[in-house]
Amino acid sequence: MGNASSYARKFSSAIGDDAIHFGDGQISVAPALTKDEGEPMSAYTALFRAGAQADLPAPYAEIWVVLSGALRVGTADDAVTVRAGDFVHVPEQAPGIVEALEETRLICVSVPAH
Repeated sequence: MGNASSYARKFSSAIGDDAIHFGDGQISVAPALTKDEGEPMSAYTALFRAGAQADLPAPYAEIWVVLSGALRVGTADDAVTVRAGDFVHVPEQAPGIVEALEETRLICVSVPAH
């Protein structure tokens, strides 16, 4: 784990100047805990504008904790809707999409780190 921290650290759910934007600027991701720090997981805050969509398949598992708003996650046949206070497990290589039903802010933890 190389440079992994051995003490508690606090992170903000704010989307700052270091955010990465994609989906025509409809999705913003602000890194918090990164692989470069030698951690076994990654963590970030994401902001999805209403109507934003992204493909799900990823080579890592994720837990998303919805802070505000609402998302539809999965395939057309088995999508789940998560709202503020809910969390969802997105397995590695999960099929489908994520769609913001309204402007949504979430915290994501990914394993392994990326």
